[in-house]
Amino acid sequence: MREVADLLAALPTDLWIGGKQVPARRTFPVDNPATGEVLIEVADASADDGARTLDAAAGAQAAWAATPSRERAEILRRAWELVIARRDDFALLMTLEMGKPLAESHGEVTYGAEFLRWFAEEAVRVHGRYTHAPSGTGRILVTKQPVGPTLAITPWNFPLAMGTRKIAPALAAGCTMVVKPAAETPLTMLLLGQVFADAGLPPGVLSILPTSEAAQLTDPMFTDDRLRKVTFTGSTAVGKTLLAQAATRVLRASMELGGNAPFVVFADADLDAAVDGAMAAKMRNTGEACTAANRFHVDNAVRAEFTTRLTDRMRALKIGPGHLDGVQVGPLISAKQRRAVAELVRDATEKGARVSTGGASAGDEGYFYEPTVLADVPADARILREEVFGPVAAITGFDGETEGIIAANNTEFGLAAYIYTTDLDRALRVAEAIESGMVGINRGVISDVAAPFGGIKESGLGREAGTEGIEEYLETKYIALP
Repeated sequence: MREVADLLAALPTDLWIGGKQVPARRTFPVDNPATGEVLIEVADASADDGARTLDAAAGAQAAWAATPSRERAEILRRAWELVIARRDDFALLMTLEMGKPLAESHGEVTYGAEFLRWFAEEAVRVHGRYTHAPSGTGRILVTKQPVGPTLAITPWNFPLAMGTRKIAPALAAGCTMVVKPAAETPLTMLLLGQVFADAGLPPGVLSILPTSEAAQLTDPMFTDDRLRKVTFTGSTAVGKTLLAQAATRVLRASMELGGNAPFVVFADADLDAAVDGAMAAKMRNTGEACTAANRFHVDNAVRAEFTTRLTDRMRALKIGPGHLDGVQVGPLISAKQRRAVAELVRDATEKGARVSTGGASAGDEGYFYEPTVLADVPADARILREEVFGPVAAITGFDGETEGIIAANNTEFGLAAYIYTTDLDRALRVAEAIESGMVGINRGVISDVAAPFGGIKESGLGREAGTEGIEEYLETKYIALP
């Protein structure tokens, strides 16, 4: 494995504008959540930098839109190859700045890079249609065109994949893009900018602006008439603010927002499979995932057994810095996030929940929290209503299918849901009844580059990935012919 010092020394840390590094007037620190210590300083973008970046994006837009789709596809394909070639660097970098175990970081490199390959293939499959008007008075020509310069705001929990899932379809569609990565994890995105330059992406098509003051950077961009779209992954609260800003200019917007995923275990479920799925759905990314199972609704007939089995599995997990061998649970992203997790656990226990395992911070340095199972969680506990974003499984019971569906839908969110049952008819009935953009049946990981990713209700607007993903970056134009 490459030495940390060597990797950081070779890393681009300036702003990425016009296909090259551009120094900023100031910098800000990026911390290692496993130690709380500073890893490196990176450029801190200002409002002026945002304006310069839009100059570059708008200047490159017409030429990039006119670039043959096969050429755009080949650049994306080369970028995929380069990310895979540097998988060790990307994986180590994500573990350092975000904290996830190195094995999971390697998994994210594979997953995140796949969006580049998938949308390289989709770039040449953007179709319109030509037909006769039913009235016989003319012909209808429908064509697709790129939306135009786009602002992408990405979260810290998947530093590579949340970027490639937006960048790849935008570039495939012919849009230029400005990316504002999360302040906690800008390093992976800066390295990706270098990879795109090495892949032959023309200057100005992709820019990357780390900043410690997001609103100061992005607010003026929303009022600039050259910006045509915003895409965001993050909390519902921030998403609502961005939607309000987008509304002032009727900007196209796609939002992948918060979740409160139910994990529903029916009495006929295969409990071995259910516990395996629960571990995957809960503990991927140390629980810091929008698709993570948040509420475990378990039929009372099997609840005690499920709780015991899940407790045993959670208790056996190894906690530590993500780069160490055998570590399965890394730190949370920050001290603030650890306090938020601890507060939800405290609220639940004060209201009657029982700590089956965990329930406390771990280690003398960094932001670690023990894998935790809360049993007998009461209906008024905040953890059943709020996204915990940490390694805490909150278990509550239900009786019968109807009650299970009602419990699963008792949230304003609707991103992901999980069902465990051996009855196919029940699986389909419940999947259709659950108010969620994505439902996993007898599986704990549902994200797939070939499937549409997104939610309903307060979990967002639009879809990423799949054949639907590129449509978010295309306008439909109707041309009337005589």
